[in-house]
Amino acid sequence: MSTPFGQQLDEYIRARHSLIYIVTWEEDRARDIIVHMAAHRRKDVYEWSVTDGLRSVQAQNPAHRSGERTREPMAVLNEILQADTDAVYILKDFHPNLDKPEVIRQLRDLSDALRRSRKCLLLVSPTLTLPIELEKQITVLDLPLPGEDELRRLLERIVGESRTNRRFQVDLTPEQEHALIQATRGLTIAEAENAYALAIVRDGRLDGDDIQAIIEEKRQVIRKSGGLEYCDTSDDISDVGGMDILKDWLERRKRAFTEEARKYGLPHPRGILLMGVQGCGKSLLAKTVAQQWQIPLLRMDMSRIFQGYIGSSEQNMRRALDGAESLAPVVLWIDEIEKAFAGMESSGAADSGTTSRVVGLFLTWLQEKAGPVFVVATANEVRNLPPELLRKGRLDEIFFVDLPRRPERQEILDIHLRKRRRDPEKFDMRALRHACKGYSGAEIEQAIVSAMHDSFFEDREVETRDILKSFQEQVPLSTTMRERIEDLRGWARDRARPVSSLVTAPAAEKETE
Repeated sequence: MSTPFGQQLDEYIRARHSLIYIVTWEEDRARDIIVHMAAHRRKDVYEWSVTDGLRSVQAQNPAHRSGERTREPMAVLNEILQADTDAVYILKDFHPNLDKPEVIRQLRDLSDALRRSRKCLLLVSPTLTLPIELEKQITVLDLPLPGEDELRRLLERIVGESRTNRRFQVDLTPEQEHALIQATRGLTIAEAENAYALAIVRDGRLDGDDIQAIIEEKRQVIRKSGGLEYCDTSDDISDVGGMDILKDWLERRKRAFTEEARKYGLPHPRGILLMGVQGCGKSLLAKTVAQQWQIPLLRMDMSRIFQGYIGSSEQNMRRALDGAESLAPVVLWIDEIEKAFAGMESSGAADSGTTSRVVGLFLTWLQEKAGPVFVVATANEVRNLPPELLRKGRLDEIFFVDLPRRPERQEILDIHLRKRRRDPEKFDMRALRHACKGYSGAEIEQAIVSAMHDSFFEDREVETRDILKSFQEQVPLSTTMRERIEDLRGWARDRARPVSSLVTAPAAEKETE
């Protein structure tokens, strides 16, 4: 079972790197890779934990005392130092002991001694705890999540078990097998196995319809990561009125995450910024992108990023970005991104530079990310955004979402009436679309809901006059915030791309009924 990580580890050991720190949650997988590598080099393998002490995993003639006598950290380090064998030692969850002066000193001594021997010490832990005294002695490696080949071997093993014990059925075409393997990308081997087990328990079979079980397992992973939220994508692109230019743009990139696109020479799409008037469908559009492309939707909660003790905000951002990349391909939705950047200018005085560092980390990731993470950021107040975010290379396009024009208002009215099981043909749509001129999509929806409340109270069916009355009673945002909206339109006129082909003059709307 040769893997790129196993080859990398083999190179470091052959180069006499005597202390190696492997960061991973997958102890068993790491051990399997180490054992395979050691067998190829004819090395013995010993494993230590505070519960079991030092035990032989792979050795011709186990040469060490085991059990209680080597449970103590100093005892096992002394045992390793004195052993005369060509071996690899795995210390599981040894990091809590790295704050003890005697352990630090012994590891520094071991570093030089092991380099002259045929022994190597591997610390395996899910967290990286590294005292400054050992920074120059220890090599840190991250065990990546299982790749497609390892996930395929897992599925083949499960399929083989079904043929042997016949306790469940497998009904998968080659295309469905590939889809299942791709769906498990971003999960550990144990998590992928749990997802398959859940799918099998539900109906006694494993087939192409079991991707939902894998999505549920991914939801659990995201829930525990902090900073990210797994969102349901029940909204469809047909629920968005207007925006024909943006819809066409998204449709043309629907296949951009496939291997076929890579062979063609295309990079993964990077993302878009949706800026514009509040309530015009920016957040709704972000949700429908994932549904249209049939990939998961993650929402980054900036309030959970900026919390905790000093230094934790940067760590929270790294964990969130690593989590998004590990589950790729995904859509990463960041709502009202300008609020995250609001304190950037005064960050040095207000929060010791935390905001600047977190924002800088995010911008660097946007620039350098290679994985298929498509960012959909929304903003209402574009002037709070730094120029670094707006330049090409970090995002593919900046779109401006304006108030809906007459045909778009007609479409929005149709959508919301049909969602509430009402036939638009029974309403005076000409009068309604004229009455809601200057209204956002959210305001149109709220007017219909308000009218239905009134008619429900009076025990009758909702009529055109009820909705017209709701429009008359509302004061749209385009009236209360006229100056700010005109200012936003002026900024976007030659800086952003309109989402609709109906926008010929962003500053004004001229209609004839």
